[in-house]
Amino acid sequence: MAVEKTPAAAEILDRLADTIAQRAEDAPENSWTARLLGKGINVCARKLGEEAIETVIAACEKDKQALVSESADLLYHWLVLLKASNVNPHDVYEELRRREGRSGIEEKASRSG
Repeated sequence: MAVEKTPAAAEILDRLADTIAQRAEDAPENSWTARLLGKGINVCARKLGEEAIETVIAACEKDKQALVSESADLLYHWLVLLKASNVNPHDVYEELRRREGRSGIEEKASRSG
């Protein structure tokens, strides 16, 4: 299955990251994002883990709609964790770009020392 390649699809993560950065400045009683970030990196990381597990369950149950929904939650919480960690998503994109064209086996071997 070919992946749809549209600029709008590629830019949605940047827009979401911008929204998260804006909401980080909101009062926690008015923003789930601000509330989550206010609880610290450990809570943000735990929440990402919960969403990852829910995504895996949806995939194993072959529930396509749940997989789509949980994947969206996973990406949101991944961006929240990056914000909590003061990591720019573009640093991750650049790492993916660096790895592009290499086999997973080759890339993994280069990290094992």
